[in-house]
Amino acid sequence: MRPIITGENNPFLRQKSKEVEKITPQIRDLIQEMREIMLQNDGVGLAAPQIGESLRIIVCQIGDKFYSFINPKILKTSKKTVVFEEGCLSLPFIYGEVERPEKIIFEALDFYGKKIKIRNISNTK
Repeated sequence: MRPIITGENNPFLRQKSKEVEKITPQIRDLIQEMREIMLQNDGVGLAAPQIGESLRIIVCQIGDKFYSFINPKILKTSKKTVVFEEGCLSLPFIYGEVERPEKIIFEALDFYGKKIKIRNISNTK
């Protein structure tokens, strides 16, 4: 299992990730590995660069539901924001209040390469 890349000023974590051009078995394997790494580290989300892959892939778990988003793109955000405490697996033991839009609309590809549009995702607890 790959280690999580850490460090506030780690240059790898600060570079722009590449779009996934094709959903291959290797991409699906990477997503499954990301899920395992996220769960083993008690995370709720993980991006591919956090394990050394400069690709636009995010995994997260909300309740019992697992999600993977490939090439996510935010389309719209609400003007209203919310503030709550967050942490990051790449910055272990550091937590802080983060202000984010209350709602977003985004699109991505799912695990199978199907284009999905997510509306009215709320960051409120």
